[in-house]
Amino acid sequence: MERNIVFFDIDGTILNENHEIALSTKRAIQELQDAGVYTAIATGRAPSTFTWIREELGIHSYVSINGQYVVFEDEVIYDQPLDTVELEAFASMAASLHHPIVYMHSHGMSASMEHQLIHDGLRTCNLEHPPVCATGYREAAVYQGVLFCNDEATIPFAERFQNMQFYRWHSLATDFLQKDGSKAVGIRKFLERTGMSQEHCYAFGDGVNDIEMLQFAGTGVAMGNASQEVKRHADLVTASHTEDGIWKGLRTVGLL
Repeated sequence: MERNIVFFDIDGTILNENHEIALSTKRAIQELQDAGVYTAIATGRAPSTFTWIREELGIHSYVSINGQYVVFEDEVIYDQPLDTVELEAFASMAASLHHPIVYMHSHGMSASMEHQLIHDGLRTCNLEHPPVCATGYREAAVYQGVLFCNDEATIPFAERFQNMQFYRWHSLATDFLQKDGSKAVGIRKFLERTGMSQEHCYAFGDGVNDIEMLQFAGTGVAMGNASQEVKRHADLVTASHTEDGIWKGLRTVGLL
C-alpha cells in the first residue's frame, strides 16, 4: 500500500487569526502521524520563520520559500536561488524608486533598508523587521524577495523582469521569485526524492501562491477563508482556518 502524504500551508491554514495553531489542527496532525501518514509543510515563508511550528507539530520536512528551498528529514534536497546579476538589477531599480525589499535566505531574512512598510507588512504574519543589509542580495543566496509597494508600482518590475513572477499577499507587499518556481515544483522534487506518488499527495492552502500546489496534488483542499479564485482550483473546500478547517478537511477526504 502506498503511503499518503499531506502538505500544509502555514498562514491562513495551519495558523489561525491569532497566529496560533488550533488544538484541532495539532490533534489532526498527530493522528495522521500515528496512522503512518507523512506530514510536511509547503509555505512561502523562509525556514527560520517557522522553526517553532515544525517543532510543535513534529514535522521535519518542508517545501519553503514557494518551492525554492526543499528539505526532507532535515536534509536539503532541492534549492533554486535567484540569479545574482538579475537580482542586483532588481535591487538597483527598487532603490531608485525608494521601494524597500526583504530578501529570503536559507538561514533567515534581510532588508534593503529600514522602512515602515516592512514593519506593517510582516506584522500581518507576526514577524519582525529583519536586520538591514543593503547588499543582502550579494551576501548570501536569495531564494525569493518581497517588494514593498502597491500593485500599480509593481507593474514596471513585472514588465522589465520577465524571468520573474509575482505573488501579491498584502496590499503593499508582493513576493517575487523565478518564473518557473512554485510550491508545486518543490512538491514534485520532494515526491521524486522520496518515491511517494502524486496520486496519494494531499495539499491544504488558502493563498494565490497555493493554486499550483492545489492543482498538482492528487487532492487539493482549499480553506474556507480562501478567495473564490483559489477555491475554483481545488478539488474540495473545507471550513476556514478559524473553524477547524484542517480537521474537517482531513475527515472529508478520509484520512481521519
